[in-house]
Amino acid sequence: MTTTLRALTDLVGGELIGDADTVITAARPIHEAGATDITFLENPKYLPQLTACAAGAAVVPAGLDLPGKNLIRVANPFTSFIAIAQLLHGRPQAKPSGINAKAAVDESATVGADTTVHALANVAAGCVVGARCVIHPGAIVGPDCVLGDDVTLHPNVVLYPGTIVGHRVIIHASSVIGADGFGYRFANGRHEKVPQLGHVEIGDDVEIGAGTTIDCGTFSATRIGAGTKIDNLVMIAHNVQIGRHNIIVSQTGVAGSSSTGDFVIIAGQVGVADHLHIGDRCVIGARSAVAKSVPADSRMLGAPATPEKEQKRILMSLLHLPELRKELRSLHDRMDKAA
Repeated sequence: MTTTLRALTDLVGGELIGDADTVITAARPIHEAGATDITFLENPKYLPQLTACAAGAAVVPAGLDLPGKNLIRVANPFTSFIAIAQLLHGRPQAKPSGINAKAAVDESATVGADTTVHALANVAAGCVVGARCVIHPGAIVGPDCVLGDDVTLHPNVVLYPGTIVGHRVIIHASSVIGADGFGYRFANGRHEKVPQLGHVEIGDDVEIGAGTTIDCGTFSATRIGAGTKIDNLVMIAHNVQIGRHNIIVSQTGVAGSSSTGDFVIIAGQVGVADHLHIGDRCVIGARSAVAKSVPADSRMLGAPATPEKEQKRILMSLLHLPELRKELRSLHDRMDKAA
């Protein structure tokens, strides 16, 4: 798409500095932008890169001045740049196409207005699917599932029976929601399966990344709170209760019956042991192993996870360990000679 700097300024409600008739064809980051591209600057420490950049224009914070460069000044450059990028590169939204002839939708299922069910998708008996949903090829909505409005299930998503999905939820490809929890009891000389009789409930405005698995509860529900965002390749075990507006990053595993409060951030490759609680607004650093419950507003790091400041002191000490070892050996040798 081709547009002008004037039109982009109007789009984001910014202040234009420079030539309003400058033609813009693409939105690109600083290190890629060319003469007909627009870029953005959010952090002033990257001002030298912007100065050297060949971009035809830049979206910058209010009040920033850069002589010789066309600028759009805004309160939030990143958000404004996203709006511009969506205009220039965004994919047109597909119009609802109804139920494809090659989809399998049980006659007892209810499908809302303007919902699209693509070829080879399956909606089983007793399901209720809301309005404006999109169910992509290969997705399976098991018996008695309930989907709110504006839900998107990407290819090969599997919803096991009884899964409840709120409004405006996005579930990316190959995620599995509601599989049996890993529950066994050792009896009669073998591991006997504990029946998993619960389901999964996903709140409004949740996004779940590709290849993520969320197990059903043993007797009740595994729950994901409203507004929570889960990355690719995350495992949420049975009976887990995730709070509202959490961020859970790739390759994290949360063991059974654990829970989190609201606004929790769990970084990549974190392991959370079973039957623990992570309090509101906690931040768990990457590759941490959470072995006990964490009080609200904590920042934890390490294996086992300890308060971030303490763990950083430990790590800094370890960096000097070879030198300390040499000094200790030298001291030991001098004491031996003195003796």
